[in-house]
Amino acid sequence: MAIRGYLFDLDGTLVDSERESGEALARALLCDHGIAIEQADRDYVIGRSWVAIYDNLTRRYPQLTATRDEIIARTAELRHEVLAEVGVNVLPGARGALGWTRPFRRALVTGSARVEALQLLPHIGEDAAFDVIVAAEDVGSSKPSPEGYQAAMAHLGLAPSECVVVEDSHAGIQAGRAAGCIVVAVRAGNFGGWDQSGAHRVIDSLEAFTPALVAELVAHYGEVSAP
Repeated sequence: MAIRGYLFDLDGTLVDSERESGEALARALLCDHGIAIEQADRDYVIGRSWVAIYDNLTRRYPQLTATRDEIIARTAELRHEVLAEVGVNVLPGARGALGWTRPFRRALVTGSARVEALQLLPHIGEDAAFDVIVAAEDVGSSKPSPEGYQAAMAHLGLAPSECVVVEDSHAGIQAGRAAGCIVVAVRAGNFGGWDQSGAHRVIDSLEAFTPALVAELVAHYGEVSAP
C-alpha cells in the first residue's frame, strides 16, 4: 500500500526548543510558587510529554498545588519571553521535509501542549501546516502509548500501513511502532541521548528524509504491524 500520510513529532524532530521550555518552566515555578527546580527537572522536559513532566514535578515537589493546565499556561506565557531572547532553532532539513510532504495528509503528534505547538509552528514557516494537531491535552496516555498516533490516523482517515512516523525519542519511536507505522528516527535533535534503535531507519538529519528514502523503506518493510 502506498504511503499517504506523514505523522511528525515536534520538539527534537522539527525544532529544538525543549531546553527553552525547561527554562520557562523554571521561571514559572519560581515566580508563582517559590519553587527553585533543579537541573534534573529541566532535563526531564527533554523528550517527554506534559503528562510525564507534571507527574514528575508533583512527585518531587509535593507543595506544588497548581493544576497541570495552570502550569502549562504559565509556562507557555513565559516561553514567549525565552524564545524572544534566544530564538527558535529549526532543525536541519525540517523545512525541506515539510515542503515535499505538504501534498500529503499530515499530522503533528506532540507531547507539548497545543498552545506551545502553536507558538513554534510560525517560526518554521508556511509549510508547517498540519491537517490535525494531537497535543498533550488530547490524549489520556502519552508516548510510548500509541494513542496520539492512533488518534491522528483516525482523523486523517488513514491506516497504519499508509503512514510514516518521524520521531526522535525512544518513547516516540515506541509509540509509532505500537501504532503499526513505519518509523524514521532523526539524530539531529536527540539531545536526550535516547535509544533510537527501535526505529525502522535512523537518519542523521531530516535532510536525508526524502521521497526516495520512503520508497526504499516501503519496498523493504512493506506493511508493518504493531509488536
